[in-house]
Amino acid sequence: MRQLKAAGFEVNHDTNLVSDVVIINTCGFINDAKEESINTILYWSDLRKEGKIDQLYVMGCLSERYKEELQAEIPEADGFFGVNDLNGLLQTLNAPFRKELLSERIITTPSHYAYLKISEGCDHQCAFCAIPSIRGKNISKPVEDLVKETEFLASNGVKEIMLIAQDLTWYGLDLYGKKYLAQLLEKLSQVNGIEWIRLHYAYPLKFPMEVLDVMKNNPKICKYIDIPLQHINNRILKSMKRGLSGDDTRKLIETIRKKVPGIAIRTSLIVGYPGETAEEFNELKLFVKEARFERLGVFTYSHEEKTPAYKLADDVRPAVKARRAEQLMTMQQQISEDINAALHGQIIRVILDRKEDNTWIGRTEFDSPEVDNEVIIAMDEGIHAKSQLQTGKFVQVRVTGSDMYDLFGVIIE
Repeated sequence: MRQLKAAGFEVNHDTNLVSDVVIINTCGFINDAKEESINTILYWSDLRKEGKIDQLYVMGCLSERYKEELQAEIPEADGFFGVNDLNGLLQTLNAPFRKELLSERIITTPSHYAYLKISEGCDHQCAFCAIPSIRGKNISKPVEDLVKETEFLASNGVKEIMLIAQDLTWYGLDLYGKKYLAQLLEKLSQVNGIEWIRLHYAYPLKFPMEVLDVMKNNPKICKYIDIPLQHINNRILKSMKRGLSGDDTRKLIETIRKKVPGIAIRTSLIVGYPGETAEEFNELKLFVKEARFERLGVFTYSHEEKTPAYKLADDVRPAVKARRAEQLMTMQQQISEDINAALHGQIIRVILDRKEDNTWIGRTEFDSPEVDNEVIIAMDEGIHAKSQLQTGKFVQVRVTGSDMYDLFGVIIE
């Protein structure tokens, strides 16, 4: 988007505005995401056929993975470009590639937070995952480039950055000969204007423990980590090629909680993996009950082509997968409700995300945008309603109530 704007294009993001040129960035990982991508392409291809737009291009994971099939099925699109073919797309649009703009961004999130991708690709070979075949091996961005990008974000009002990658914990191994995430965090925390740094997508195998020391001692690093565990049963973990056992997983969680007291752990789990028995699922249920994750997402297994697990029989019926996912989320709702109830009366730091009528919606350091809990702050006609509250401002909130996913509170002096 930044490259196109520099070339003189007027760029709009994620709208239904009819434009001369439409570019769709796709996901090609799991069935739901692929379906959403295809439906979006079909919607705009119909407008292309009707002459309501001049050019239609598709890029990203789906076109990387299924380029030939898409070209055959959707001839209305003027071109398909893979995940690493930015230059090809720019050339097609007669837009020169400008290396000096790589650290600059058009921010598509609300202006006070942004996602920072620190590496691309993955060196792991999980049996259910197609990402390595789409994105390739892990390639880290140099620390100095990430600091420069973060400085640019901060200069544009960003106060919170979410570090993302296919695997955060492998960061720097290719550039510096060792895992370098802890050092990167220290560098990024020195950028003026950045107040929260959040970690997403940390692979549990050979987790770099020095990251936990930085998290404990550096107030800018949120006591929050997203660490997808996928399952707890030994047979399934081995079939998934996760590289660690159920006991390894339990010990890692224990270590994380011991080293960073009060941390919020977000994880994701897969139900309905090929051959998952009722007993193996019950083991997973018991694990969720014991671990009491602060945040949890559950996915039903998606049978993906060109993955090792694709050779296995996808033998858990869709209805069973859905029922198992629902059971886990029902358990998690009660866990979340209990955790929230324990915060009643406490004072917490909240970043304000948006205002809806006479209510402000914010988040704690334990919550990432869109996927986690929110703090609902009701305003009255008193001093706070007239004060200089604005999106991105940090405030102190006393918790007055809660439900299973949200906190309710009032701003204090």
